[in-house]
Amino acid sequence: MSNDVVVWGLLLAALVCANLPFLSNRQFLIKPVQAGAKKSIWIRLLEWLMLYFVVGGVALLFEQKTNGQTHPQDWEFYAITFFMFLVLAVPGFIYRHTFLK
Repeated sequence: MSNDVVVWGLLLAALVCANLPFLSNRQFLIKPVQAGAKKSIWIRLLEWLMLYFVVGGVALLFEQKTNGQTHPQDWEFYAITFFMFLVLAVPGFIYRHTFLK
């Protein structure tokens, strides 16, 4: 698998995972919310943070698989990926809080 395919696949996975908590009414994508109840924004943000770490773990696995090693990163790298994941979540957030209210 070429590096281009891995990078584009990872970006697509990040886009889907960043928006998933705002598009799903299941708690942690497993347990359905009770009838008539709404999922709290705090649960959605916790799910979003959990999926950030999941995508980061998949990225580390891809890096290990394609390069044979993982390169050490400083805090700046993780800050940038965190905020990039936050920007990718904007469409789902806007859809949830503008059109579904």
